[in-house]
Amino acid sequence: MKKINIIKSNDEYNRIIKNIKPYKTKEVLVFVEKLKTDRYRFGFSISKKIGKAVVRNKVKRQIKNILDKNNYENNFNCIIMVRKEFLNLDFLSMQKLLNEILKKYNIIKENESEE
Repeated sequence: MKKINIIKSNDEYNRIIKNIKPYKTKEVLVFVEKLKTDRYRFGFSISKKIGKAVVRNKVKRQIKNILDKNNYENNFNCIIMVRKEFLNLDFLSMQKLLNEILKKYNIIKENESEE
């Protein structure tokens, strides 16, 4: 995932979390903010309650790997907050869960070769 596609500012995290209603599952919370810019950005929030730094970084790497496999529409910011139950999923289940949520928001571009 390119650095330009990652939300870094704490102010932006706070603004999005405060103003946007999340999509909730028992594994994750997903906040999607529609914008009028020419790019998309993702942010990740993984609490210390999830585990030590090694575990949190592993989860971030897995999420980034899942997100890199898709093509996205522009004009949105997305924050993914992980809950403890996310650790009980295997990689394919994580991928299926995140892709289903992102498709509900219509931010994944459909591949023309699949039609």
